[in-house]
Amino acid sequence: MTATSSTDATPRHLLLATEFSACCDRALDRATQLTDEWQAELVALNVLTPTAPDQALAWASGENEEQLLHMARKQLTRDLAAMPVPVTLRIVHGNDAAAAIRDTATAIQADLIVTGVSCSKALGQRLLGSTVENLARSLPQPLLVVHDRARQAYRRILVASDFSESSRHALLTTARLFPGRELILYHAYAIPLAGLADAPPSAGDGIVAKESECAAFLAASALPAGVKVHTVIEYGPVESTLTRYVREQDIELVALGSHGGSRIMSLLLGSTAAKLLDWLPCDALLVREPRAKA
Repeated sequence: MTATSSTDATPRHLLLATEFSACCDRALDRATQLTDEWQAELVALNVLTPTAPDQALAWASGENEEQLLHMARKQLTRDLAAMPVPVTLRIVHGNDAAAAIRDTATAIQADLIVTGVSCSKALGQRLLGSTVENLARSLPQPLLVVHDRARQAYRRILVASDFSESSRHALLTTARLFPGRELILYHAYAIPLAGLADAPPSAGDGIVAKESECAAFLAASALPAGVKVHTVIEYGPVESTLTRYVREQDIELVALGSHGGSRIMSLLLGSTAAKLLDWLPCDALLVREPRAKA
């Protein structure tokens, strides 16, 4: 399956990847909200892996695969019993959760994959964190990693940009997925070789050039008619300035391209997904550029 084009229609098929943790309930709620907003079809997937603590205990106690599937289906059915939208259940067995999610997304022609973060730091880094990182690097579809409760439809949406083609694709995809919202295009910059200067750089150094670069980026982005974009350019390390801005401005969703050529992508998606989720106090939409290789 090829990646969804920025000009395609509203998503029709969503895949929710859940591991039965309490924090995955937030991903479930957000997937439900988006399914209702887009009038889409929702598939909930659980991957049975021998590395999951409860499933490992079941394997150790002598339960066979059929018993494990029955246990997982029973729990998933219970979790989804009160869902306000129809949900199709899928449970698969495999040692590679990311590969199973990718295969299922291809099979159902998913336009978006939704998952959550683990409540346990240790569990998140060992299981879900590594799975999210693998998915971010290999999924052709956008990946929505849910951190917050789904209190309402997304309103405050920020697209982090390094003015690369990858971040342009993230901007266009975000505009397509969430029409009618004002988008914030955010760029953080530092002065090259600033540490060698006689005087420390100020926030105003280089801002005119960055504003011009930002305007050229938007002019070449061919955004749909009616899309409003508010630009924010800040001086400083992106890992701290972006997080601070997100908190101060109550940003609900940050969109990022998952392949880029400059500092913001090497810092964010060049790091592990677990670190990225630690930095951002909100949901994250990871959008992989179509031409990017896994």
